[in-house]
Amino acid sequence: MHGIEDAGHYRGTQSMEWEPKIKEKFDTMISKIPLFHRRITQEAVSKRSEEIAQARNSAMVQEEDVVNAFFSDVPSPFYSMMVRLMEQTGLDYKKYGLPRGNNNK
Repeated sequence: MHGIEDAGHYRGTQSMEWEPKIKEKFDTMISKIPLFHRRITQEAVSKRSEEIAQARNSAMVQEEDVVNAFFSDVPSPFYSMMVRLMEQTGLDYKKYGLPRGNNNK
């Protein structure tokens, strides 16, 4: 099941609310990913973002969650593309101390 729009807020795959500006940046970044990888990346990173937000007891997915999800779920051979897309999209991964060495966790 895909997320839905609800009164201006995005609800992801687990019906969790997303901060609207972060959802917009997430969608922009996903749209720039090669078509072959786009859907699986969208589903995996969306789900992981919500899990990370829940783990920090947040009711809303925020930039920190999305950035951490990309770094935890995207295979390391795709890091350079992911970092370039984050920079183009305005997701500030450096603010969260990422990337963190080779194990990225």
